[in-house]
Amino acid sequence: MSLIPVCGPEGPIRATTSSGGPRAAVRAVLFDFSGTLFQIRTYADRIRAALPQPVDDTAMDLMLSGLEAGLSDPGVREAQRARDVSSRAHRHAFTTWYASVPELAPVAETLYEQLKAPEHWVPYADAESTLRQLTGSGVALGVVSDVGWDLRPTFAHHRLDHYFSSWVHSYEHNTEKPDPSLFHHACHELGAAPATTLMVGDNPAKDGGAAGAGLRSYVLPAGVAPGAYRGLEAVLRLAGLSQS
Repeated sequence: MSLIPVCGPEGPIRATTSSGGPRAAVRAVLFDFSGTLFQIRTYADRIRAALPQPVDDTAMDLMLSGLEAGLSDPGVREAQRARDVSSRAHRHAFTTWYASVPELAPVAETLYEQLKAPEHWVPYADAESTLRQLTGSGVALGVVSDVGWDLRPTFAHHRLDHYFSSWVHSYEHNTEKPDPSLFHHACHELGAAPATTLMVGDNPAKDGGAAGAGLRSYVLPAGVAPGAYRGLEAVLRLAGLSQS
């Protein structure tokens, strides 16, 4: 049976048994990776690190514009389909996009390897303090990410891995968020009911889709720079914790 009632346009089709009282306390929090706890270094920095020759600002602007235009290229868009269901599909999706810019085609594989390199990722300024307060209050933590490689080395590199007891990588399950099986797998590993679990991410369709699996969800605004303050204190409030 579904964890949530089947709804028509106006609401649940069958009567629910909820008492309407206070919701159960949050016992577990699941976090997305990129754009939620970490952000990769800027494309300009990565391109300069990948190319053998110096790149001036004018040339860099042209390459960045090429990446933007590439997102609308039919071949690139097709490569993004189900990109997170396997390591192979993930690599193909990103290298196809990078290679849509002629100057970057020779280093497309190098740019992809940067994604997997822990040193290219930067935790947000309030990530560690948020994780520390949650675990210090007895809240279990997990990672649920649409990704093509194991994230644990990146978290370990930044000394954040010890906060987590569950790691759910989409490529290991041959599916992507918002497939309920990913969220439910993390809940099972943490020993937490979906109704007492909060999913935190930055993608309304994927991370917000956890609500369809019976979890609570919180979607952060997009576009925050690497290493900046992310606004994760909202997670502490949703978990009923003070911000000490």
